[in-house]
Amino acid sequence: MTLSRLDRQLDFLRQIDRLKNVIRQSPLIDQSRRENSAEHSWHLGMYALVLAEYAEGNVDVARVMRMLLIHDIVEIDAGDTPLNLPHDAAEQAAREHCAALRIFGLLPPEQAQEFRSLWEEFEAAVSADARFAKALDRLQPLMHNVATGGGTWIPPKVTEIQVEQRYGVPIKHGAPRLWEHALEMVRQHFALRTHS
Repeated sequence: MTLSRLDRQLDFLRQIDRLKNVIRQSPLIDQSRRENSAEHSWHLGMYALVLAEYAEGNVDVARVMRMLLIHDIVEIDAGDTPLNLPHDAAEQAAREHCAALRIFGLLPPEQAQEFRSLWEEFEAAVSADARFAKALDRLQPLMHNVATGGGTWIPPKVTEIQVEQRYGVPIKHGAPRLWEHALEMVRQHFALRTHS
Protein backbone atom coordinates (compact mmCIF):
# COMPACT_ATOMS: atom_id res chain seq x y z
CA MET A 1 0.00 0.00 0.00
CA THR A 2 1.36 3.39 -0.98
CA LEU A 3 1.02 6.13 1.60
CA SER A 4 -0.58 9.38 0.49
CA ARG A 5 1.29 12.66 0.79
CA LEU A 6 -0.75 13.56 3.87
CA ASP A 7 -0.18 10.14 5.46
CA ARG A 8 3.58 10.56 5.01
CA GLN A 9 3.51 14.06 6.51
CA LEU A 10 1.44 12.92 9.49
CA ASP A 11 3.74 9.93 10.02
CA PHE A 12 6.74 12.30 10.09
CA LEU A 13 4.98 14.53 12.62
CA ARG A 14 4.22 11.51 14.83
CA GLN A 15 7.84 10.36 14.60
CA ILE A 16 9.33 13.73 15.58
CA ASP A 17 7.29 13.72 18.79
CA ARG A 18 10.11 11.45 20.00
CA LEU A 19 12.44 14.49 20.08
CA LYS A 20 10.68 15.44 23.33
CA ASN A 21 12.29 12.34 24.88
CA VAL A 22 15.86 13.29 23.96
CA ILE A 23 17.20 14.80 27.18
CA ARG A 24 20.08 17.24 26.89
CA GLN A 25 22.73 17.96 29.52
CA SER A 26 21.67 21.62 29.83
CA PRO A 27 19.43 22.41 32.78
CA LEU A 28 16.50 24.74 32.48
CA ILE A 29 17.41 28.16 33.85
CA ASP A 30 15.29 27.47 36.95
CA GLN A 31 17.34 24.25 37.35
CA SER A 32 14.20 22.17 37.99
CA ARG A 33 15.26 19.63 35.34
CA ARG A 34 17.25 19.22 32.14
CA GLU A 35 15.77 20.48 28.89
CA ASN A 36 14.83 18.19 26.04
CA SER A 37 15.88 18.68 22.43
CA ALA A 38 12.41 19.77 21.30
CA GLU A 39 12.40 22.55 23.91
CA HIS A 40 15.91 23.53 22.82
CA SER A 41 14.80 23.78 19.18
CA TRP A 42 11.77 25.91 20.07
CA HIS A 43 13.90 28.19 22.24
CA LEU A 44 16.39 28.64 19.40
CA GLY A 45 13.56 29.63 17.07
CA MET A 46 12.66 32.35 19.57
CA TYR A 47 16.32 33.41 19.79
CA ALA A 48 16.32 33.87 16.00
CA LEU A 49 13.09 35.86 16.08
CA VAL A 50 14.26 38.14 18.90
CA LEU A 51 17.96 38.52 18.03
CA ALA A 52 17.82 38.69 14.21
CA GLU A 53 19.18 42.23 14.16
CA TYR A 54 22.54 40.94 15.46
CA ALA A 55 23.15 38.50 12.60
CA GLU A 56 26.31 38.99 10.56
CA GLY A 57 25.21 39.82 7.02
CA ASN A 58 21.76 39.58 5.51
CA VAL A 59 19.80 36.62 6.81
CA ASP A 60 16.34 35.29 6.08
CA VAL A 61 14.98 34.96 9.62
CA ALA A 62 12.13 32.65 8.61
CA ARG A 63 14.66 30.36 6.92
CA VAL A 64 16.94 30.45 9.97
CA MET A 65 13.95 29.49 12.13
CA ARG A 66 13.16 26.55 9.81
CA MET A 67 16.77 25.40 10.13
CA LEU A 68 16.64 25.64 13.90
CA LEU A 69 13.35 23.75 14.13
CA ILE A 70 14.81 20.79 12.23
CA HIS A 71 18.51 20.89 13.17
CA ASP A 72 18.27 18.41 16.06
CA ILE A 73 15.61 16.06 14.66
CA VAL A 74 18.41 13.62 13.84
CA GLU A 75 18.94 13.19 17.60
CA ILE A 76 15.84 10.96 17.65
CA ASP A 77 18.06 8.21 16.21
CA ALA A 78 21.57 9.54 16.85
CA GLY A 79 21.12 10.86 20.40
CA ASP A 80 22.40 14.15 21.79
CA THR A 81 26.16 14.55 21.95
CA PRO A 82 27.10 17.04 24.68
CA LEU A 83 29.57 19.67 23.51
CA ASN A 84 31.67 19.52 26.66
CA LEU A 85 32.16 15.75 26.81
CA PRO A 86 34.61 13.76 24.69
CA HIS A 87 33.13 12.17 21.57
CA ASP A 88 34.12 10.78 18.18
CA ALA A 89 33.04 13.52 15.75
CA ALA A 90 33.24 11.28 12.66
CA GLU A 91 31.11 8.59 14.29
CA GLN A 92 28.59 11.20 15.43
CA ALA A 93 28.41 12.69 11.91
CA ALA A 94 27.82 9.23 10.40
CA ARG A 95 25.02 8.46 12.91
CA GLU A 96 23.39 11.81 12.22
CA HIS A 97 23.62 11.35 8.44
CA CYS A 98 21.85 7.96 8.66
CA ALA A 99 19.24 9.51 10.95
CA ALA A 100 18.64 12.36 8.49
CA LEU A 101 18.10 9.91 5.64
CA ARG A 102 15.62 7.84 7.64
CA ILE A 103 13.64 10.55 9.41
CA PHE A 104 13.43 13.14 6.63
CA GLY A 105 12.82 10.23 4.24
CA LEU A 106 9.43 9.72 5.89
CA LEU A 107 8.23 12.90 4.17
CA PRO A 108 7.11 13.20 0.55
CA PRO A 109 10.25 13.30 -1.66
CA GLU A 110 10.42 17.05 -2.31
CA GLN A 111 9.87 17.90 1.38
CA ALA A 112 12.40 15.25 2.39
CA GLN A 113 14.96 16.84 0.07
CA GLU A 114 14.17 20.37 1.31
CA PHE A 115 14.50 19.42 4.99
CA ARG A 116 17.64 17.35 4.42
CA SER A 117 19.19 20.23 2.44
CA LEU A 118 18.41 22.70 5.23
CA TRP A 119 19.89 20.31 7.80
CA GLU A 120 23.05 19.82 5.68
CA GLU A 121 23.38 23.58 5.21
CA PHE A 122 23.11 24.09 8.97
CA GLU A 123 25.77 21.43 9.58
CA ALA A 124 28.16 22.96 7.01
CA ALA A 125 27.59 26.52 8.35
CA VAL A 126 28.70 28.10 5.07
CA SER A 127 25.77 30.44 4.34
CA ALA A 128 24.96 33.53 6.42
CA ASP A 129 21.67 31.88 7.48
CA ALA A 130 23.46 28.74 8.67
CA ARG A 131 26.23 30.67 10.45
CA PHE A 132 23.63 32.69 12.35
CA ALA A 133 21.69 29.51 13.22
CA LYS A 134 24.93 27.86 14.45
CA ALA A 135 25.76 30.96 16.49
CA LEU A 136 22.40 30.77 18.25
CA ASP A 137 22.82 27.02 18.79
CA ARG A 138 25.97 27.81 20.80
CA LEU A 139 24.66 30.99 22.44
CA GLN A 140 21.60 29.42 24.06
CA PRO A 141 23.45 26.75 26.09
CA LEU A 142 26.13 29.33 26.98
CA MET A 143 23.39 31.57 28.38
CA HIS A 144 21.97 28.63 30.36
CA ASN A 145 25.38 27.77 31.77
CA VAL A 146 26.06 31.33 32.89
CA ALA A 147 22.53 31.67 34.35
CA THR A 148 22.88 28.42 36.33
CA GLY A 149 26.30 29.17 37.81
CA GLY A 150 28.15 26.87 35.44
CA GLY A 151 25.58 24.16 34.67
CA THR A 152 27.19 21.66 32.31
CA TRP A 153 30.61 23.29 32.61
CA ILE A 154 31.18 22.17 36.21
CA PRO A 155 31.39 18.33 36.03
CA PRO A 156 33.96 18.23 33.17
CA LYS A 157 35.79 21.28 34.65
CA VAL A 158 35.41 23.38 31.50
CA THR A 159 37.78 26.35 31.50
CA GLU A 160 37.23 29.89 30.26
CA ILE A 161 39.57 29.21 27.32
CA GLN A 162 37.58 26.08 26.38
CA VAL A 163 34.34 28.08 26.47
CA GLU A 164 35.90 30.68 24.17
CA GLN A 165 37.07 27.98 21.74
CA ARG A 166 33.93 25.79 21.75
CA TYR A 167 31.30 28.50 21.82
CA GLY A 168 33.12 31.63 20.69
CA VAL A 169 34.19 30.61 17.21
CA PRO A 170 30.70 29.78 15.86
CA ILE A 171 29.04 32.69 17.69
CA LYS A 172 31.66 35.12 16.41
CA HIS A 173 31.19 33.94 12.81
CA GLY A 174 27.41 34.26 12.84
CA ALA A 175 26.80 37.12 15.27
CA PRO A 176 29.96 38.96 16.40
CA ARG A 177 28.07 41.53 18.50
CA LEU A 178 26.34 38.72 20.40
CA TRP A 179 29.75 37.14 21.04
CA GLU A 180 31.13 40.41 22.43
CA HIS A 181 28.29 40.51 24.95
CA ALA A 182 28.47 36.78 25.72
CA LEU A 183 32.23 36.97 26.23
CA GLU A 184 31.76 39.61 28.93
CA MET A 185 29.26 37.34 30.67
CA VAL A 186 31.67 34.40 30.43
CA ARG A 187 34.53 36.45 31.86
CA GLN A 188 32.36 37.63 34.77
CA HIS A 189 31.24 34.06 35.41
CA PHE A 190 34.79 32.70 35.59
CA ALA A 191 36.01 35.70 37.63
CA LEU A 192 33.29 34.99 40.23
CA ARG A 193 34.19 31.27 40.29
CA THR A 194 37.88 32.11 40.79
CA HIS A 195 37.08 34.32 43.78
CA SER A 196 34.62 31.94 45.46
